[in-house]
Amino acid sequence: MSFENLDLIDELLQAVNDLGFVEPTPIQTEAIPEIIGGNRDLVGLAQTGTGKTAAFGLPMIQLIDFDLTHTQGLVICPTRELCMQISDDIKKLCKYVKGANIVEVYGGASIEKQRKQIKKGAQIIVATPGRLLDLINRKIAKLFKVSYVVLDEADEMLNMGFQEDIDAILDNTPPQKRTWLFSATMPKEVIKISKKYMQNPVEITVGKKNSGAKNILHVNYIIKEKDRYHALKRIIDYYPDIYGLVFCRTRKETQEIAEKLIKDGYNAEALHGDLSQALRDKAMGRFKTRSIQILIATDVAARGIDVHDITHVINYKLPDEAQNYTHRSGRTARAGKSGTSIVLINSREKRKLEFIEKKAGVKFNYAKIPEGYAICEKQLYSMINKMVDVEVDHESIGRFLPLVYNTLNGLTKEELIQKFISIEFNRFLNYYKDSKDINISLKKSEDAHRPVKKGRRQKTLKSGKAKRFFLNTGSMDNLKKGAVIRTLCDRSGISSEKIGAIEIMREFSFFEVETNVAANVLKSMQGAKIDGRNIRVQYAENKNPQSKRPKKKKKKS
Repeated sequence: MSFENLDLIDELLQAVNDLGFVEPTPIQTEAIPEIIGGNRDLVGLAQTGTGKTAAFGLPMIQLIDFDLTHTQGLVICPTRELCMQISDDIKKLCKYVKGANIVEVYGGASIEKQRKQIKKGAQIIVATPGRLLDLINRKIAKLFKVSYVVLDEADEMLNMGFQEDIDAILDNTPPQKRTWLFSATMPKEVIKISKKYMQNPVEITVGKKNSGAKNILHVNYIIKEKDRYHALKRIIDYYPDIYGLVFCRTRKETQEIAEKLIKDGYNAEALHGDLSQALRDKAMGRFKTRSIQILIATDVAARGIDVHDITHVINYKLPDEAQNYTHRSGRTARAGKSGTSIVLINSREKRKLEFIEKKAGVKFNYAKIPEGYAICEKQLYSMINKMVDVEVDHESIGRFLPLVYNTLNGLTKEELIQKFISIEFNRFLNYYKDSKDINISLKKSEDAHRPVKKGRRQKTLKSGKAKRFFLNTGSMDNLKKGAVIRTLCDRSGISSEKIGAIEIMREFSFFEVETNVAANVLKSMQGAKIDGRNIRVQYAENKNPQSKRPKKKKKKS
């Protein structure tokens, strides 16, 4: 299926092509022809990040007469951030449509400026409920000729208490309009709205109703309440390239966790309702440009975050409602990508987790908070991998090198490596050298159902003895387990039976082979390539004694 099959006009197809869209998403495939070719109201149920804006934006643009200047299309959404995002997306889709004027209206911005923009002639208004109702009452926004109304993230608008505002807004629109309701979940309140304001709507559901996206791995850790913040730090440290959202329940907690992380040296920032709009915009801007790595947010403040590369969502505290978990986890795995949603709970919250699991239609995989040694190993190899791949600007750095060479001349190669690593790595070694296990043990029956780690090929070798290797390429290079197995067998002449677990990380990987073939593998893999990419293979054990786990001193008798 392509966009050419959806009966879109040439101007829209050209804009879609400029944006790099190749194939329509499932919600777009079903909703666009239904809206363009039909005359009924529509309810679209799909997770965040599945292309809902284009699903209603493209057909709305095609149906509107842009030779007229009065408002014909209205999009209502819950937050300023989402309002700005939708407006920006629709403007991009209107790139080749002559005379199109799209205006976004939301609180916290100049109402006079919004009045002037609407007065010029806004065929499409994208708005938050509160500000739109204000403009209606001031006789600025005139909706009596509106033909198409979209209620986007309808479930969240009701969660935020906009029921009365939505009722008042829709009462100012003509009864013969078409209404398109889009939502990630379908609670009773949304059903009531659809029955009250929609006429025999066609319902389109992508995936299971009220369930999360399939390409999200849902993981839960069980810890003592006093260890919650320490567990958060370990998770962040275990994923050196994490680009994530941390959800807290209250504004106060959000600010406190952000301040703690910043104090502990993490690249983090808070996003919540107590911040001024200018500070919220600044935080969002820094997060979208990756100037910050971790954004700590409340549920409401995070609405409208449309970032496609978020790797992890961490639920510092569980939400009260299952549908809120669906919205939280939907911040990752957007635009067809995969992601991980992590939940931290104490032993008393297991029933609540089970309730969310049932209602949200997801399966949580129990895992253990990484121990200090594993975190140090991950950080070390990530740092070394980045050093190997860094590009050197020989021309710019050349004049500084003679003094550097002279200063380092008295150090051996081993000393130089050790000192270089220690500059960045000492803080991890010092912090985790005496770290303890902070996991709460599950019952044996629960232990039996522990999941296989994502990206890991589990296999027990016949000899029972294995040697672990480090490989300097990973998932970001599209490395596949099959390619690793094929290369090992071709170059080393060993059978696949000699190959054990393969663990593919983001920037590097690990694999195991039987000890008796390890030396042959190490030698034969020198200068090897996988899918045309030069690779480096070495034993995974760290030779630096500083990074080994400290041995416990024997008590004197």
